[in-house]
Amino acid sequence: MRTSSFFSKASGFLRSHASSSKLLVLLSLSSAGSFVAYSDSQAETSTPNLDLAQKDPKKKRIVVLGTGWAGTSFLKDLDISSCDVQVVSPRNYFAFTPLLPSVTCGTVEARSIVEPVRNIVKKRNGEIRFWEAECLKIDAANNRVMCRSNIENLVGNREFSLEYDYLVVAVGAQVNTFNTPGVKENCYFLKEVEDAQKIRAGVIDCFEKAVLPGLSEEERRTNLHFVIVGGGPTGVEFAAELHDFFQEDLVKLYPMVKDLVKITMVQSGDHILNMFDERISSFAERKFQRDGIEVLTGCRVLDVSEKAITMKNKAKGETSSVPHGLVVWSTGVGPRPLVRDFMEQIGQRKQRILATDEWLRVKGCENVYALGDCATIDQRKIMEDISAIFKAADKDNSGTLTVKEFQDVIEDIVIRYPQVDLYLKSKHLMDVTDLLRDPEGRERDEVDIEGFKLALSHVDSQMKSLPATAQVAAQQGAYLSHCFNRMEQCAENPEGPRRFRSTGRHAFRPFQYKHFGQFAPLGGEQAAAELPGDWVSMGHSTQWLWYSVYASKQVSWRTRVLVVSDWTRRFIFGRDSSRI
Repeated sequence: MRTSSFFSKASGFLRSHASSSKLLVLLSLSSAGSFVAYSDSQAETSTPNLDLAQKDPKKKRIVVLGTGWAGTSFLKDLDISSCDVQVVSPRNYFAFTPLLPSVTCGTVEARSIVEPVRNIVKKRNGEIRFWEAECLKIDAANNRVMCRSNIENLVGNREFSLEYDYLVVAVGAQVNTFNTPGVKENCYFLKEVEDAQKIRAGVIDCFEKAVLPGLSEEERRTNLHFVIVGGGPTGVEFAAELHDFFQEDLVKLYPMVKDLVKITMVQSGDHILNMFDERISSFAERKFQRDGIEVLTGCRVLDVSEKAITMKNKAKGETSSVPHGLVVWSTGVGPRPLVRDFMEQIGQRKQRILATDEWLRVKGCENVYALGDCATIDQRKIMEDISAIFKAADKDNSGTLTVKEFQDVIEDIVIRYPQVDLYLKSKHLMDVTDLLRDPEGRERDEVDIEGFKLALSHVDSQMKSLPATAQVAAQQGAYLSHCFNRMEQCAENPEGPRRFRSTGRHAFRPFQYKHFGQFAPLGGEQAAAELPGDWVSMGHSTQWLWYSVYASKQVSWRTRVLVVSDWTRRFIFGRDSSRI
């Protein structure tokens, strides 16, 4: 999704072809690996067998917790020739999580979106050691992590500890229930591959229960009432997949209950997909209305029991209880117990999530880094350093800042404080020096400290937390591996911005997220896309663009071929309705 010309050509091509070419297009997607591919095929060269206890004292010890998007992206690009790398994760695979909603209805099989970790970490010049275990505690004071294997019937000690020089925490997050009663006991989640498989079995169970003899119509309706709590991308895509599954496959297998199925989406905000462009949100709501999917906005869930869900309409103040057959909870994420305990240790107990600086280093720990959903970047405000910036720019100590003096520090300011660039774009300003204009918009030759503060006083309003998405996590992993690979080189020749509060420069440029767009599949072979340059696309052509992008972004050629094969199988034979 690098150029708009590609998308315009792709959209034109897709619109010009009828449904008879669908299979041909699907089969051709396996050749799209060069298009923003997440990784190349792994090297097949053999590596020497190393003693598990073998350690090179000259190498820095790096321990990585987690094998999700952030951890895998970090390992993929890391130069391990000068470091000893150990990976700890309770799951021995990487999962392409954006396709989890497709797994819930059999559009894609679970095995098609996972790649074994040991395939990913194969390297030419060394070996990354992987331990299938769960990290129980991070001992930052002693540079040690305590772990335990979750493998049952294990002969020997299940617990062990690892020492590190650098620790990379990429354990992801868990579903946030907001302490709503009954959610953990009575709801399905959609965060892991196992969750998608449980939902798949649960959906089929609902239909099988609904056709049993001796049930009243009301009981059948209750069994076939599917409730999705949360109107974000995951919830919307699952609702769309479930609707297609019923309309295209299950209606033929369960014709006696085809008029009793109901899908309801509960959203606490005013609109679904509220993180997307307003045009996409409106398009999704209209399409769901046409499809018969009920969308309840402005509703907060109070309680979930085994048979009913209780919610409150915030505008009307009314409370209602609705019977359900299956509830999927998809409302946000929160820190895992491991991360919460670590936050207590390092004095971040008041934070909602683990905080890092702009270089992804955990605040309070010099040698611990955190990536992905488990952490957030605590971007420094420019107003905190405004006096130091003014002093550094005022080279002649005149007490005023000329445009020329300001231009000398502009590049460092924009790199160090990315909210400056966002503010310029929001105000449609062509140049940073436009900030120095007076309130009437006239150019000024120089400004004093108060005028300088006034010019930048609103810049920090553009600061926003990064979303908990695969795209953010993957970019953070790639960024951190780049920093580790160049650590010694940048220590001697720093490449980062100027230090305004002291002398010298930062070793590295701060992490800066680049948004390449996002998709929202809406069912019925239609999707919506929001891409850089305020480019919005909706409809059937966008769905084929989604196929192309998601096929190319698979972690390996094996999963790429499997996913395309699953899509092709679905077009020919339909989805598999078996419970397994």
